[in-house]
Amino acid sequence: MFKKIMLFVPVLSLMLVLSATMVQAQDAPVEIVWWTLERDAIRLATDDQIIAEFQAANPNITVTVERRSIDAHKEALRVAAGTDAFPDIFFMWSGLGLGGEFIQAGMSADLTEYYQQYGWDALLSPPVVAAATQYGGYNGVMESIRGQAIYYRKDLFEAAGITEEPTTWEELIAANDALVASGVAPFEFGGTVNWHLMRLLDNLLEAHCGVETHDALKNLELSWVETACVDAAFTDLATWSENYIVEGFAGIDQSEATQLWYAGIAAMALEGDWMVGGLLADGQDLNNYGIFPIPNSTGRLYSFSEGNYIGSNSEHKDEAAALINYMISDEVQAEHLGVFGAVSVNQNVTAGDDQPALNAEWNEIFAGATGAFVNGDQAFPLNITTEYWRIMNLVAIGEMAPEDAGDQLQEFIDNNS
Repeated sequence: MFKKIMLFVPVLSLMLVLSATMVQAQDAPVEIVWWTLERDAIRLATDDQIIAEFQAANPNITVTVERRSIDAHKEALRVAAGTDAFPDIFFMWSGLGLGGEFIQAGMSADLTEYYQQYGWDALLSPPVVAAATQYGGYNGVMESIRGQAIYYRKDLFEAAGITEEPTTWEELIAANDALVASGVAPFEFGGTVNWHLMRLLDNLLEAHCGVETHDALKNLELSWVETACVDAAFTDLATWSENYIVEGFAGIDQSEATQLWYAGIAAMALEGDWMVGGLLADGQDLNNYGIFPIPNSTGRLYSFSEGNYIGSNSEHKDEAAALINYMISDEVQAEHLGVFGAVSVNQNVTAGDDQPALNAEWNEIFAGATGAFVNGDQAFPLNITTEYWRIMNLVAIGEMAPEDAGDQLQEFIDNNS
């Protein structure tokens, strides 16, 4: 069972915490509708506990949760935008192409008054606050800041004769070749969910282009035609798709790809810190798994943030803000550290010894990073993300020459931005 940091909270202290979540009493009952993602069993239980505690402190408030898969969740929000069906609280990532889509559409409430009321600027870590303020004003409250790295199966590495975790891109390629020689696919990716394979392309660009050039490309400040490292990254994408990714990846989704990893058909997965909870929920032996940073030669952490936004047309913004405030409180974040992420968004909460060893590795990865870069679908506006994925998929399945990819992406950018 997943270990949590359990802090002793005296009765008086707990009463003070819960009282801080209470909203001014009302005669009429209030329903808060929260749209979020399907979760693993541990996160589901955590959400249920938090909601039950909040409702106990606020008996006039009922929290109704609706959960969907990632793509279904995005589509449901788009369909409901501008209607009374839009939720009071909705989960979404930050970035122009994700949270930014709903902010630009006017569906996210500016939360400046609640940041001031609850002191969230001081409570949350600077990267978390920056994720909310990148659009102007304050939009959303991040519940987690996520890192992504390479998980590997120790038994498959050992069988392939790999004795050390790769620390350079060349060592990663050598590990890939050793795994292929042993009869195992180096990586699993699910091609039907575009963002899964995108993780590979983003890191190929980071490895080939370096910090300044990669950032300039993603910020649309450099031409994708005239920058040589673009061709190198797409050429590697084609090579990896043919040689280093599990067979048939283009026709499977993320969950199916994960099952191939569990079955020993693939040795590695490019996943986030949330995968520790996923491994536990799926009954995997954590002792058989290790993690190492993506050896992209820049030292930057592949990272993004995700959180909860309040709908602009919500009639219950005060109650929604109170629920979010309880979720990010010291006591809740400390009790459930590891569920929301290996590193808490709350600056007052730090990891202790009572946690899975893989979370300790994540703390080291976060601490050792020289900086961060975000996923392509957070860096780009939505329309460019969609084209980025289309071109990526064509290169991956051999229907577009790698040297044509940058040209086509830049043509789209020139005509649509």
